Amino acid sequence: MLAPVTWRTPPRHYGPWEQVVSVLTESLVKKGVDVTLFATGDSITQATLQSVCKQPVGEYPADAKVSECLHISHLMEQAAEFDIIHNHFDFLPLTYSRLITTPMITTIHGFSSEEIVPVYKKYNAHNHYVSISHSNRHRDLQYLDTVYNGIDEQLFEYGTGEEGYLLFFGRIHPHKGALEAIRIAIQAGKRLVLCGLIQDQVYYDEQIAPYINNSSISYMGNVGPDQRTRLLGGALALLHPISFDEPFGLSVAEAMMCGSPVIAFNRGAMPELIMDGETGFLVNNIPEAVAAINKLHRIDRHSCRTHALSCFSSDVMAARYLALYEKVGCKRCGL
Repeated sequence: MLAPVTWRTPPRHYGPWEQVVSVLTESLVKKGVDVTLFATGDSITQATLQSVCKQPVGEYPADAKVSECLHISHLMEQAAEFDIIHNHFDFLPLTYSRLITTPMITTIHGFSSEEIVPVYKKYNAHNHYVSISHSNRHRDLQYLDTVYNGIDEQLFEYGTGEEGYLLFFGRIHPHKGALEAIRIAIQAGKRLVLCGLIQDQVYYDEQIAPYINNSSISYMGNVGPDQRTRLLGGALALLHPISFDEPFGLSVAEAMMCGSPVIAFNRGAMPELIMDGETGFLVNNIPEAVAAINKLHRIDRHSCRTHALSCFSSDVMAARYLALYEKVGCKRCGL
């Protein structure tokens, strides 16, 4: 299992790719699969851990490219020892695929830009690509399957939304819609709690910070797992007013796992994650989002959790990947 090294696996705070790798790895180990995890040296796992990067490059000064090259080559030089390689580290590991005989599945967690697609196209015939949503499939690539990201359901407790606030949980970046969430909450007359890594400091300073008053609108910072479940479960709803075609959206699945409905702009994978009118609402703009808040009483929070368990649980994801491992030739993976 090849994880990124930007953050620890699992991440302390932000790190969606590392989080998915951790959930999948631990689920496979529980099922009796012999897994070796290639990740940062401080990673926490029941699998066999191998590392050359002792600390995450996102937290400690390091030349990221050097660390990434050493990390990837450390696995690839041992490729013959494994039945299958599951790559979660984007396009760079693909360049080894013609040099090894071990089959490799690559989960494409998204495309940072169209410029990386030629690498995926070049190595398509030597790899097995998995998309994390149907909407994120690239028209020029062939895919083995689509497997939705799973989350550890045991870490997300059901909540009743008794605290009555709206929640924004994501990167503080224009694409994720923190400012739109603020405007929705103000127009709806609801309290808003914002959480997430500040990825665009200028955006935060100029567009978000002026609204923060620690009463009607508050910013909790880049919260970790301990606070996450309480905040998600206590929310009336999660606001997800994205302005890009998001490949998946872990916070959407996490909110529903806690029983909280999601009001999201209808882009990217949102129609695949949210059952409109049943586990949340798909809207197109701020006025529609405000109107949706007035319809939240129609949503059964237990249905939100049931939907998340059936589609986004760790066991569902692990079972799907085990079937794919067997399909590409890993006989010992088909437990």
